[in-house]
Amino acid sequence: MSVATKTEKIQRLAELTATKETSTGASLWREAFRRLRRSKMAIIGAAVIALFVLVALVGPYLTPYAPTAQTWRGEVFPNRGEFVGPRGENWFGIDHLGRDLFSRMLVGARQTLLVGVVATLIGLITGFLIGGLSGAAATLGGDTGKRIDSVIMRFIDMMLAMPSLLLAVSIAAVMGQSLTTVMIAVGVVQIPVFARLLRGSMLAQGGADYVLAAKSLGVRKRRIVVSQIIPNSLSPVIVQATLSLATAIIEASALSYLGLGNPDPAIPEWGVMLAQAQRFFDNAPLMAVYPAVGIVITALGFTLLGEAMREALDPKLRG
Repeated sequence: MSVATKTEKIQRLAELTATKETSTGASLWREAFRRLRRSKMAIIGAAVIALFVLVALVGPYLTPYAPTAQTWRGEVFPNRGEFVGPRGENWFGIDHLGRDLFSRMLVGARQTLLVGVVATLIGLITGFLIGGLSGAAATLGGDTGKRIDSVIMRFIDMMLAMPSLLLAVSIAAVMGQSLTTVMIAVGVVQIPVFARLLRGSMLAQGGADYVLAAKSLGVRKRRIVVSQIIPNSLSPVIVQATLSLATAIIEASALSYLGLGNPDPAIPEWGVMLAQAQRFFDNAPLMAVYPAVGIVITALGFTLLGEAMREALDPKLRG
């Protein structure tokens, strides 16, 4: 995807909430929430997310066995292609080291959620600061502000020009293997998206009547930005954060799959589990299916909810 295409999609999302109120006077978020409650896509996405979060928070306390205990090591012979599938005491079977897969999936959900949330927060907070500065400079900064905005956006365009996964892999390779590295690498990839989105939303809000009224009343520019423009520019950013969680989970799992994640394979994480299972796929495909399905369904849940929120906030679809 070209930089121009990425920028157009981001700008489109920024424009979705440029109107502070609907024609009926109802608040934007109140009407959006009513639309979400009637959306099957939003309900399914929210249900998937709720289940995932519940498993991540409570699952480690419900594991029937220690996720790192090689209790059944004597029953599997990877060199001979002999594995143990699902059975009464091991609902998902056991892996190549004799560990209970069900227990590892429950604990791995927490690690996957942690990586996705922290990475998204890194991108969101940093992108918010950069995009807020650029948007404020372009909206109320005059000629000097426009030059500052132009410099910042050219840097952001350079980041957008690189494929996100390639950029994340490059950062992770330089920083070395660790869970922190994965979080930072995936978070950095998200920065230009949030920065562009907030800046575009602030530009859309900059010409609103309430901003012009505040200017005419002599309200300080800094106060206009902080108390008026930014709060009314956050809707598309929140939507993007939901979508970015799905992307963060997939990219973090991809880095772990490529061997750039946590160097300790004993710590359950769905991406690491998938990487470990690839060698035994011919003889024990379920070892790879479980974490892969977990990643796909979780990412799908965040995507469905994010897309439903995007549609609910679209002024062209509000009646």
